Parts: sequence; C-alpha cells; structure tokens
Amino acid sequence: MESPLLTDIVIIFALSVAVLFVSHRFRVPAIVGFFVTGILAGPHGLGLVSAVDEVETMAEIGIVLLLFTIGIEFSLERLLQIKRSILIGGSLQVSLTLLATFAIARQLGQPVGESIFLGFLVSLSSTAIVLKLIQERAEVDSPHGRTTLGILIFQDIIIVPMILVVPLLAGGTADIGTSLLLLLAKGVGIIALVILGAKWVIPQVLHQIARTQSRELFMLSIILIGLGVAWITANAGLSLALGAFLAGLIISESEFSHQALGNILPFRDVFTSFFFISTGMLLNVGVFFGQPGNFILLVLVVFAMKSLIAASATIFQGYSLRTGVLVGLSISQIGEFSFVLSKIGVEHDLLAGNIFQTFLTVSVIGMALTPFTIRFAPRAADLIMRLPIWPKSLLAGIYPVAKIEVERRRHHLVIIGFGINGRNVARAAKAANIPYAVIEMNPEIVRGEMGRGEPIFFGDATQEAVLEYANIGEARIAVIVINDPTTTRRITDMVRRLNPKVHLIVRTHYLREVKPLHELGADDVIPEEFETSVEIFARVLTKSLIPRADIERLVSELRSDSYEMFRSLAEEATTSPDFQLRLPDVEISTLRITPRSALVGQKLGKSQLRKKHEVNVLAIRRGSEIISNPALDVEFRADDVLFVLGSSDNIANVIGLFRGPKDDDTGKSAD
Repeated sequence: MESPLLTDIVIIFALSVAVLFVSHRFRVPAIVGFFVTGILAGPHGLGLVSAVDEVETMAEIGIVLLLFTIGIEFSLERLLQIKRSILIGGSLQVSLTLLATFAIARQLGQPVGESIFLGFLVSLSSTAIVLKLIQERAEVDSPHGRTTLGILIFQDIIIVPMILVVPLLAGGTADIGTSLLLLLAKGVGIIALVILGAKWVIPQVLHQIARTQSRELFMLSIILIGLGVAWITANAGLSLALGAFLAGLIISESEFSHQALGNILPFRDVFTSFFFISTGMLLNVGVFFGQPGNFILLVLVVFAMKSLIAASATIFQGYSLRTGVLVGLSISQIGEFSFVLSKIGVEHDLLAGNIFQTFLTVSVIGMALTPFTIRFAPRAADLIMRLPIWPKSLLAGIYPVAKIEVERRRHHLVIIGFGINGRNVARAAKAANIPYAVIEMNPEIVRGEMGRGEPIFFGDATQEAVLEYANIGEARIAVIVINDPTTTRRITDMVRRLNPKVHLIVRTHYLREVKPLHELGADDVIPEEFETSVEIFARVLTKSLIPRADIERLVSELRSDSYEMFRSLAEEATTSPDFQLRLPDVEISTLRITPRSALVGQKLGKSQLRKKHEVNVLAIRRGSEIISNPALDVEFRADDVLFVLGSSDNIANVIGLFRGPKDDDTGKSAD
C-alpha cells in the first residue's frame, strides 16, 4: 500500500539533493537551498507534497534536536556567564522592538490589540537559523555570539507570556494574572528539575546505561531525554525549544556529553532540514510577485529596525560598536516561533488573511536572506566603524568595569583573548616572570580575573586606542587567541601596523586562515587541527620506538614553514632521514610475576629470559620503585612487574613462566 508521507519524503529528499547540488556550485548557503526546495515542493509552488502537516511535525522535531545539541555544547556555567545578555540585552531588544512595531502599526491604522500582537511577532528572531550559522562559523564563544545567544534565549522564554496574553488582546476574559502566576510556578519547577537532573539523576542514569556498552541503548536514552524534557516543558506551558535546550544543558554537565552529541548530530541535521523546507512551503510566491516593491520595502524596514534596536541593546551593555553591529545584523529577521504565535493569533482573529500572508512572506524572505546577512556582517561593521562620527568610547566599548593601569614597560607580552589558550599563555608568562597584559571582550571574565589580580582590561582589540592602552607599540610579543576569524584578521593587521617589530603569534581554528594571516603580518600561525595531528604523530613515533631526538627533529620540521608538509600533499612528506616506523617483530609488554611463578626467587641472569627465550628485561616495577636496566644479580620477587622487549611470538611463549601451575588470570598485562 502506498504511503503518502513516504512518497512526500522521497520527493523532498530528491528535490533537496538537486537544489543543494546547484546551491553548492554557486556557493549559495545550504539553508537557502532548503527554502527553495520548500517553495518548489509546497502547495504554492509545484504542489509536489501533500502531507504538509506531517512535514511540519518533523520540522518541530528538527527544532527540538537543534536546540538540544546547542544545550549539550553549552553548559550551566557558560549560561550563567551570559546572564547579562539574557536579562538586559534580551529584555531591551524585545521591549523596544515591540514598542517600535506598535507605533508603526498604529500609524497605519491598526487597532491596539492587533498592533501589540504584530509587535510580538516582529520582536522574535530565528533561533534555529542564527545559531546554526554561528555554530558553523565557530563564533558561539565570540562576544557577539554570546550576546546573540543570550537575546535568543530570552526570546524563547518570553514567547510563553506572549501566548498567554493573546486572548486578552483579542478581547477575551481570561484571568491573565492567575495564568502568569501558574506559569511562574511551573518555570521554577522546571529550573529545579534541570538542576536536580544535571547534578544527580542524569549522570547516574547515563553511567548505568554506558556500562552496558550498547550503542543502541545509549542513543535511544539520549533521544528520550531530549524529547522527554521538551515534552514536559511543552505540557507545562513552556516552549518545546526551551525544554530541548534545558535537556541539553542537563546532559552537558555529565562526562557523556561528547558521546551524546556524536549520536544525535545525524538526526539533528536530517530533521532540521525539514524545518527549513517546511518554512519555504509557507511562502506564496504569487502574493510576492503581485506587489514585490511593497514586500521588499517591508523586509528592509523590519531589517533596519531590528538591527538598530538589537545593536543599541548590545552597546547599552557596554560592548563596542562592532559587536553591536554584528549582533544587530544576526537577529534582524523574524523567527520560526513567530509562526507558532501567528497561528494562535489567526484563531483569535488578530491577523486578517492579507496581513497573515504579508507576515509570512516578509518572514520567509528575511530568513532566506539571513545567511547572506551574517556573512556580510563583518564587512558592514568595518564600513560603519570607519565613519568619522563615532566617539572613541563607543568604538572601544564602555562596559562599566574599572580599568587597571598597564605599566608602560618595554619588551612585554600582550595576550588578546583570555579563553583556555589565553589563560595557559598567561600562566606560562607568570611562571617565567615575563610581564604581560591581557585584552578581553567578555566583561564577566574581565571582572572576575581583575579580582584575582590579573593584568587584564576590557576592550575591543580591533580598535587602535585599545591596543595602544596595552602599549602594543613597545611589546616584544603579541599572542592572538580569539574565536572570531574575521576579527582575528583585523587585529593581526592592526598589531603589525602599530608595531612592525613585534613577534606576532596567532591561533586559528581553520586551515584556510593560515596563508591570509601570514600575509597580514603574523610570524607564527598555529592551526588547532595541525597541532592535534602533530601530537598524534609524535605519539605514534614514540610507540614505534623512534629515538626521542629524532622525534623532536621531525616535529620541529613539521611546524616549520607553516606546516607545509600538511598543507601540500603533493610534496614529499619530509626531508629528514627515513625512520623505521614499522617494527612488526618488536614489542614492549608488561608482565607480572605471580606468587606461584617459577621465577620467584630466581636471579635475572639465571632465568635465561634473554639467552634462551630471546626476551630482554628493560625495567622492573616493584611497588612504587622502578629498577631501570636491572643487573643480572637482581632477584625476582612475587608481584614484580617486568617491562620486557622481544618479538610478539617470544613474549607469548614466555608468559607461561610468569604463571603458576594453577593460575588462570595471571600473566596478563599489568597496565
């Protein structure tokens, strides 16, 4: 029997493959390709898909899985670090956008209730699209990434009170006060559930499940936790997305978070694609081409208004103008949860037919333009900051933390970014008595580290005044370790211009950044991918018994010339002498002498291990003592652990000497 849903899924996948292939050829973001797929397959396009409701259900699962994975990659500690962006940035952005939309709608003759409701719709942005794009660009931990995430989290929370207010706006008589109190109680209960689950329940449950070593059981358990918590929050009157994010936060606090993320990613990508496709299905292309000028104007108005308000909310928190522009452009679209809210508004007659279709058209176009907007945002920020109208305090940021006085020393170290790598560099500098100064854009980190006595101050290092405050002109070394690749390039160029003699070391996530950063003036570029490869390679050589001096020489060669060996596959791997990397007949093993072994009481020289069995004893571990290169008169004792060198066959043959006549579990590797 033919299944309509299965037929539609096959059509969607086939069409998606074709559209995404063309999109890739023309370097169009995949999200736009999904939108085009939805427009073509939907009821307003070619009408290829009939089970639209089922596709929308799969799209909701995609949103849940997306927010679930974001929660896993986040943590409660990191969430507390952006509480300022959530409470201040989010509330300002939503309230100001609501007021501006309300004012415009009233000027256009809309009633008060409908005007407020339109403000609700316009104030929300697309969590699914924006966070996916920021994750792909590895900018979640950048200042604008954290601020954007904080505002989006506030939006996902505030949609619940908005839903409760809708009947009141429509003239209903619902007891809104009681509903809000009930919602508050539910929210407190959910938060308590998250804390309890993160600290005690989920880690223990996952530990017991992991002990079974069943991949299927572990994967199903992770999916159950994600969908289960989302279902609980939805039934409590909160949003599915918020519940999924909280479920991810619960798992992020356990040691199983990385395995959980690996299991869930394939499901997330598949179901998230259905969300973008289902959104494209909503767009009526005929309505757009009926009045294209009006729709383009509306998109530009929403874009400009939301960008300006979000940028202002960001700058109000003390961030620089550049960060404000990046945040503003990131959340300038209308989001997916506005669709959920709009359906409720239609039920209560708050959106007439023409206004509803206009809202859908403007929203879908804005979402489709978001990948291009975020890609263009750094360039736009650069252009805006070059305008000679901004005060220096606005360019550098005015976060209210007391500045420390950086000593006007020479030959010091300037560290730009105070994440894990920045902290490690600072620790090393402190241990070596090297004077240093740190520039950091996360105000919470700055405030905390200043209290610990770190020579750190808040500022945007893309600004010349900030770098000069750190006395970059007389610095001997500068280290750039931040997560925003575009900002990294700007800072590299500025540092080199301000101090042509400084030795500039730059950390980057991406291979493609190595050459541009060198061209901008970096002396050393450390790509994380290659450093991981070098470390793995060094351990492979160590295990293969290559001399340490040869390993160090080869590692040094790999790091020279900007990892050219890794970057150019056409060249010879190395110019060093050939190494014997494969030693199939040589093995180092650890063997324990059991109390029943015939070796107990024998001396090394009389054991015939080397002469008869061709096995060399390299060292003996006796309790906490290590006897290296033992003499021939060393007497073996019970429970001694011998480190032996020989062929695999010879070591296998000698194991019997270490076992007693009735021992079944001895002779095993001690380590």
